[in-house]
Amino acid sequence: MRFVCFFNQFNHLLVNTTARELNRRSMACSRYEYVKKYEQDDTILPNVWIVIRIDGKKFHKFSKTHNFEKPNDENALNVMNAAATAVMQEFRDVVLAFGQSDEYSFVFRKDTAAFKRRSAKLLTYVTSLFSTSYVMQWTKWMSVPLAYAPCFDGRVVLYPSNENLRDYLSWRQADVHVNNLYNTAFWKLVLESGFSNQKAEERLRGTLSADKNELLFQEFGLNYNNLPAMYRKGTILLRKRVISSGDNDEKGRQAIVQLHEDLISSHFWKSHTEILGKYVPGTYKASEALPRLVKLQLSTKQEQKQEKQEEQKNPENLAGTS
Repeated sequence: MRFVCFFNQFNHLLVNTTARELNRRSMACSRYEYVKKYEQDDTILPNVWIVIRIDGKKFHKFSKTHNFEKPNDENALNVMNAAATAVMQEFRDVVLAFGQSDEYSFVFRKDTAAFKRRSAKLLTYVTSLFSTSYVMQWTKWMSVPLAYAPCFDGRVVLYPSNENLRDYLSWRQADVHVNNLYNTAFWKLVLESGFSNQKAEERLRGTLSADKNELLFQEFGLNYNNLPAMYRKGTILLRKRVISSGDNDEKGRQAIVQLHEDLISSHFWKSHTEILGKYVPGTYKASEALPRLVKLQLSTKQEQKQEKQEEQKNPENLAGTS
């Protein structure tokens, strides 16, 4: 008898639960829901390198408004690097980022499952995060107040092979050299020789790299190869375990580090095998003082660690604030 009663109660509960679920589903649906069929599936193909490249919109005007140094503004470039670092901290599947001037490329590993590999989601998240991070980082590097918010657009490009990816990055670094050599010669003529912009363009029209190098050396005593590598080669961001002098932690502390190396050469890829191979962050040994961007990351992590330790020591303080 008891079994029968229990069975009836269970059956009644099951029926009521099913009825509530069906009712909830019917409430969620409406005659307008058909519009969802117009959404297109933008899932990215499996097993391909995903590269998201962002570019500044009307940055010529932006740099002029904020009085960027010509041909290169180190602090302005570091704002870009800091914003890109924030993206890599959010997306651990980004194995490498490469930046120059007003653009940055983010390389997602082939098997990433971020946002279920939905193209629009990845693109909008990276672009918006970079843009907001750029604004947040501005005062840490620039002395001029931000007159207005910058704007960046972006695109998603897929590369099926390692060779394709390396060629893409080589293309972007070659672009750094071509643009910077021209800009260096152009602004030397304008700022030091008193040329107008038009006259400087006419002087450089049709010249080759060797001609520009010769102009810089003969007329301005400048050896182009002595310029900072960041200007000539762009910035590579990689996730590494940082070991600095006086650091007691032999394993190091993980951070995003800036490199200004020749990624066109095979030596770069042999030195950083984690990019194309098994993704385990390599080691970065600082022979000199740590770059400011790395220091900021490590100090933030140290502060977070101390706060966590304090919370564990005084759990009543944490409970009192809730």
